[in-house]
Amino acid sequence: MPQTIVLAFSTLDGIIDDPDGRGGTPHGGWVFRDGPPPPDHFQLGAKLDTGVLLLGRKTWELFSRIWPERTDDFSMAMNRIRKLVASRTLKDLSAWENSSLMSGDLLDAVERAKAERDVIITGSSSIVHALTEHDLVDEYRILFFPTALGNGTPLFSPKAAPVQLRLVYSEPSGPAILARYERVAK
Repeated sequence: MPQTIVLAFSTLDGIIDDPDGRGGTPHGGWVFRDGPPPPDHFQLGAKLDTGVLLLGRKTWELFSRIWPERTDDFSMAMNRIRKLVASRTLKDLSAWENSSLMSGDLLDAVERAKAERDVIITGSSSIVHALTEHDLVDEYRILFFPTALGNGTPLFSPKAAPVQLRLVYSEPSGPAILARYERVAK
């Protein structure tokens, strides 16, 4: 059964702001302090061939400048995967193949896409927050880095109701730990 899967780089205190430093924040770039994460650091594997990426405008714009020129296997999979972009301002998505604007309401679009395939959200905190506020996330794949920022954008929306998750997998990944959590059945 298809799932809604959130991918996130997070500090130990749950902050997801500016992991690569491109946002220019004073403490940005914490993901790369000990070198880059390995390709497919979220262990998506075949989901890159069968799923759909859901991205907000800012994340899509960033990724559309990074991935199209790369030719390694992981990058090619990122370029092939179908991409839905949630944006009211973008019109031209030709910079990154297989990208299309999401139509209609976000929550409805996620449910429609999920009827056919896994929906994978990376970055895009506003989308993640909207989905957590409506309890529409089935799995979280979080790469926790040994940094605490104290403040910033949290992974989980402060408006979200409590949710019970269970750890299904964890593994060291360089200086970080990859943890996979699934939602406990309602």
